[in-house]
Amino acid sequence: MAVTAWLAVAVFLGAYALIATEKIHRVAAALGGAGIMLLVHATDAEAAFFSESTGIDWNVIFLLLGMMVIVGVLKQTGAFEYLAIWAAKRARGRPFRLMVLLILITAGASALLDNVTTVLLIAPVTLLVCERLALPVAPFLIVEAMASNIGGTATLVGDPPNIIIASRGGLTFNDFLVHLAPFIVVLLVVFVGVCRLLFRESFSYDPERAAEIMSLNERAAIRDRRLLWQSLAVLAVVMVVFVLHLYEPSVVAVLGAGVLVAATKVTTSEALDEVEWPTLVFFAGLFVMVGALVHTGVVAQISRLAVEATQGQLGPATMVLLWASAALSAIVDNIPYVATMSPIVEQLVNANGGEGGQVLWWALALGADLGGNATAVGAAANVVVVGIAARNGTPISFWQFTRYGLVVTVVSIVLATPYLWLRYLM
Repeated sequence: MAVTAWLAVAVFLGAYALIATEKIHRVAAALGGAGIMLLVHATDAEAAFFSESTGIDWNVIFLLLGMMVIVGVLKQTGAFEYLAIWAAKRARGRPFRLMVLLILITAGASALLDNVTTVLLIAPVTLLVCERLALPVAPFLIVEAMASNIGGTATLVGDPPNIIIASRGGLTFNDFLVHLAPFIVVLLVVFVGVCRLLFRESFSYDPERAAEIMSLNERAAIRDRRLLWQSLAVLAVVMVVFVLHLYEPSVVAVLGAGVLVAATKVTTSEALDEVEWPTLVFFAGLFVMVGALVHTGVVAQISRLAVEATQGQLGPATMVLLWASAALSAIVDNIPYVATMSPIVEQLVNANGGEGGQVLWWALALGADLGGNATAVGAAANVVVVGIAARNGTPISFWQFTRYGLVVTVVSIVLATPYLWLRYLM
């Protein structure tokens, strides 16, 4: 690799170490790293701000911004209090039952929506219900981020990398349902069991608080019914357009937010109060740093070495691709990784007879999507959840998330290995 590529690697590793050790704020580390990448010419203004493959993903930034505004308006209606009481009552105040319920809701929603939108909607409910039951909120938020990444793997629209894979591989919505959804259903069952073990100390049951919850009337939590119906109408239209893919999700989210603010009594300042500005800035810095690794050819070189190590054999290529994708997606955003890797995978698929080599697409999808659970910065949903937790006074450290995420990721990829091998390679 060129000197610039090695500098890019050094800057990225340095910034990542600062984020992981929390020596300085993660936003400062990401912005500082992005600035140094520009300074050493590992990237440039054109590549950092305007390129789809190596720059800031403005679709993600504006999708987040629009949904944060919609969620902020919806929060003023009391809808999240309603859902929190409803969920707690259905779980009868039992912490583990509540966690299972939230896992299923999050995973199911993430299969239809993108995982970031899902956690933006579910996290406020979680904060409220944990407060009501005096439960530690961090385990529940961590589990929801992971469930969103797992559920999003099942469909073409659930996780952005899947859209890239579908486009490059000529795959349909039904292809993802047939090939990935069955495994994800099994993985969710295992995930629930893993959570029971990992977070067993967080399931302290308080009979008095549970009784208080059961006596509450969730309908009384609604503070503004008119605003609620206006918000739900806009949110429903946004969700339908998301699923139909008529426009870019970012466009739909921003338009929905604009209509909601313009058509209701909510002021602009009230709507923007709930926006997680540090999270958006962190994403921008992270995109520039990862884009620099793509721009200098580092990601492509790593991917190429992994492919060459398999010597064109389908079985070894599938396994290397699965595990390497999981490892790389744990430390770099899986969107630019998949964008860089997909042309290489396409060549391998064609070399193995097209349809016969299709297993490589599923290996890439499973590795990239599930590998994002490994660290606090491995997936967009993780970063959003950490930001929400910090904003609400219950910070989740990098290692607090990662020590659970690594276990879940290893279990997921270990299970994916025999699934791919037995179904496609035997």
